[in-house]
Amino acid sequence: MKLMEMNHVGKAFDGVPVIRDISLSVEEGEIVSIIGPSGSGKSTLLRCATMLETMDSGELIYMGEKAAWSDETGKMTFASKRDLKRICENYGLVFQNFNLFPHFSVMKNITDAPIAVQKRDKEEVYRTGRELLKKMGLEDKENAYPCQLSGGQCQRVAIARALALNPKILFFDEPTSALDPELTGEVLKVIKSLADLDIAMVIVTHEMAFARDISDRVIFMADGVIVEEGTPEVVFASDNERTRSFLGRYGEMLK
Repeated sequence: MKLMEMNHVGKAFDGVPVIRDISLSVEEGEIVSIIGPSGSGKSTLLRCATMLETMDSGELIYMGEKAAWSDETGKMTFASKRDLKRICENYGLVFQNFNLFPHFSVMKNITDAPIAVQKRDKEEVYRTGRELLKKMGLEDKENAYPCQLSGGQCQRVAIARALALNPKILFFDEPTSALDPELTGEVLKVIKSLADLDIAMVIVTHEMAFARDISDRVIFMADGVIVEEGTPEVVFASDNERTRSFLGRYGEMLK
């Protein structure tokens, strides 16, 4: 079943196209990595998929329900506020820079939205929060604050926070870009461990070996378009000139 579909999506900033007529879909439980050079539109695509940016054209669908679409005149239309609230519960997003609330404890960062927004039972949410902290290796950090944590720990809290919302699909926007190499490995290991949860994941990453090892499908973007997509075996062995040029810079890392 298709969890999410983007059809003919376009986005420009100040008249400069950043995404050009992109279409993609994500199936239940599928892990998709999006790779490509800086400025290729990867993060903008994710922000459009999660409605943090407004698409200029195209169609966004979750679980068969339209969230946003452009009509024949090119005008964007959105689902009602009530429908959008329900649609947004299908996904979670992990940011580059954690975006934790500095004045909230680790546990409150994780449990606030499920309780305040989803109106779930407090005891059940706290129980889930503790289970997630254990999975993240942070069971002793429940009462700590973000300023007391390392960058890798903050990112693991951010992942737990996203998972606490019980999403069907989880988006990661370069989840290790703000971390040093040692902490990067720590966070990538946690993301790999999520594969057994059978949650669909879309991961924008510059970590090529990670993308190759974890993904069901890899999408290579450049200049605002999808140049190539397929299994890791197909994309990483591609004879497409643009793909090879990009991956050539990572050749040593992939050995």
